[in-house]
Amino acid sequence: MSLDALIERWSRGWRGPALAALVAFLAGLPGVFAVPPLDRDESRFAQATAQMLEQEDFVVIRFQDQPRFKKPVGIHWLQAASVSTFSDPETRAIWAYRLPSLLGAMLAAAACAWGAAALFGAPTGLVAGAVLGATFLLSTEAFIAKTDAVLCGTTTLAIAALARMYAEANGGAPTGRLTRLLFWLGLSTAVLVKGPVGLLVVALTALSLWAWDRKGGWLTRLGWGWGVILFFAIVGPWAGAVTVATDGGFWSTAIAGDLAPKLAGGQETHGAPPGYHTIALLLLFFPATLMLPAALMLGWQGRVEPGIRFALAWLVPSWLLFELMPTKLVHYTLPTYGALAWLVAAAAMSKRMSPRLRVAGAGVSAFAGVLLAAGVAYLFKEYGEGSDLFATILTALLLAGAGLAGAILLLRSVPLTALAVALGLGVLGHGALAAGLAPRLEPLWLSARTEAVLAKARLLPRQGITPAPVAVAGYAEPSLVFALGTPTDLGGPVEAATALADARPAVVEAREQAAFEAAVKALGVKPRLIGTVNGLDYSNGDKTTLRVYAPPAEPKETSR
Repeated sequence: MSLDALIERWSRGWRGPALAALVAFLAGLPGVFAVPPLDRDESRFAQATAQMLEQEDFVVIRFQDQPRFKKPVGIHWLQAASVSTFSDPETRAIWAYRLPSLLGAMLAAAACAWGAAALFGAPTGLVAGAVLGATFLLSTEAFIAKTDAVLCGTTTLAIAALARMYAEANGGAPTGRLTRLLFWLGLSTAVLVKGPVGLLVVALTALSLWAWDRKGGWLTRLGWGWGVILFFAIVGPWAGAVTVATDGGFWSTAIAGDLAPKLAGGQETHGAPPGYHTIALLLLFFPATLMLPAALMLGWQGRVEPGIRFALAWLVPSWLLFELMPTKLVHYTLPTYGALAWLVAAAAMSKRMSPRLRVAGAGVSAFAGVLLAAGVAYLFKEYGEGSDLFATILTALLLAGAGLAGAILLLRSVPLTALAVALGLGVLGHGALAAGLAPRLEPLWLSARTEAVLAKARLLPRQGITPAPVAVAGYAEPSLVFALGTPTDLGGPVEAATALADARPAVVEAREQAAFEAAVKALGVKPRLIGTVNGLDYSNGDKTTLRVYAPPAEPKETSR
């Protein structure tokens, strides 16, 4: 059976979205369990969720004793539900905090397929969902316990429902109340997860279509009456509760302290000129990079077609807005990736591709694959050791193979086969990177290794032998707080020496060593060095040495 026939067969009905979700599941799953907690955002989110469960406060978001007034509460509620169901906050199992992100990526792929099916047909919908699910950016966000995969899923769901209503207005299949319900559920949850971002993408899409078509009667059939009520029923209770609990402080900090600086300048050194997201797309959209030239050409030539027009209205305004924002992070454009997936799938299924587009697609595909393989080799050179060589070679071959095999097949005039092979090898390469190589690069995982040293010595407070908190001097990464527990004392060398005097363990970074030694001498404490952890604090690029100390041994009683 040909590839076209297989896609036609397996795209019918619910099977297309389900298979797209399966691709996203397979692409993201390896990293969920294998990769240690990441700094800094993931560990901040996970730690704040753990505190919600420990303190039973599901309104105010905190990181240790500091309020965390940057994002709404939605992701923390989802993580708390996952941890309560599959783990517990004491265990600090990061995979339980990541499951909502994996489900968000699966939702994004399924919704992408569902929406595209109405405008392009079910086979193209399946290909589009698989493309989105396999992209490097979404499959990476799928194993990071923060907002972005869930935001992509909920926003794509709202856009897909909007697309089906737009298709109906252009002679497509009729939609029912379920489609409208999914639109409002997706939009409401997106706002509860990350504030105005999802709402902005949806609004820009709808307004662009209205301006382009010069008619928007179909937008009046969204169910505005009950939909707006549902929106405020989902978002309103927490918004009201947090306003009362913080005396309005959440909103002033979130808007003036987080959102406004991103719009005004490059917040936290994350500034970049326009074009940043477009250049990054070559790697972040991999392994479907090979179809980007054809997709962009199709977008221009087919802009009068309803499906292409909708994809452009989804993609272009939001993309331009993200490019114009002074603050740029790679995941900002993720809610628009579904539109690119639609265009890629439509180009692959159309089988109309000029030789120049084939050469251009093959070139960017080969470049991206080889560049990713070179990145893998660099990671091994800088942070690996001899035992990591097999994982390095396997990962590099799979990623380079995805780019090169896709390029060769595209030049041979089989775009759909080229895309399928690139997606398959790309998913395998991403899995090998996330589960095979990355966890073995020990210099990058300072917090996890420090936790392991304390656990081996039975000095972790949650083991029930040593009192909390562990004192840490000179190293304040959120991953270490998540690993060691909420009370972790991020003080200085004096606090570390005092902890040892109180029969508690301490962790001291090398730059604080001299002051620490002076403090323990003044207190008359004789600490026991039980481990040294060397590596790189990749959040700031500093080489770091952590020395782990146990309290002085208690003198043994002598028999008389």
